Amino acid sequence: MKEYLINTPVASIIFAFTIVTSLYTFSNQHLFGRFMLHPYSVSRGQRVYTLLTSGLIHRDWGHLLFNMLTFYFFGFALESILAGLSTWGHVQFALLYVLGLVLSDVRTVFKERSNPHYYSLGASGAISAVLFSFILFQPTTMLGIFFIIPMPAWLFAILYLGYCVWASKNARDSINHDAHFYGAVFGLLFTVLLYPGIIQHFIDQFM
Repeated sequence: MKEYLINTPVASIIFAFTIVTSLYTFSNQHLFGRFMLHPYSVSRGQRVYTLLTSGLIHRDWGHLLFNMLTFYFFGFALESILAGLSTWGHVQFALLYVLGLVLSDVRTVFKERSNPHYYSLGASGAISAVLFSFILFQPTTMLGIFFIIPMPAWLFAILYLGYCVWASKNARDSINHDAHFYGAVFGLLFTVLLYPGIIQHFIDQFM
């Protein structure tokens, strides 16, 4: 625990705080409702804080477990990478996560601005940003999709983005696929902005 706090303090705080907040709101429906993103209100200048708080709660145990496992495997690794590249690495990681969380929901707020019945929650947008930033640094890393199917990270990224686009238009579930897509795109763009040489690094991994 001490090693995590020293080497990856931002990821450690996000990880612990998200779990605690999610577990607490499982049994506190009032706070759960107040924390959920409500595009109808946000587009009218109300409950703007939910752009942040919606990323601190999750729908159920399965939702929380999946997101936190993904964050555990890639968030801590990414913060270590960034900290090794810059003295501002920890700050860069924090900005990536927070901005990824907020900006990934902008499309949703615009799309659902006239729907008072639409709500959204979860840290998936921010975690997608973290995952895709990591993929730029380590594109040939083998990922275990659903912890079973082996696949190189670069191929997963292509399939993931394609699925998000398809699901946003066709899926009839309660998942905010737009947040996944725009979070991933933000993660790529933000990383390239910080480290323009990452593009050549990405290409070199295949040479």
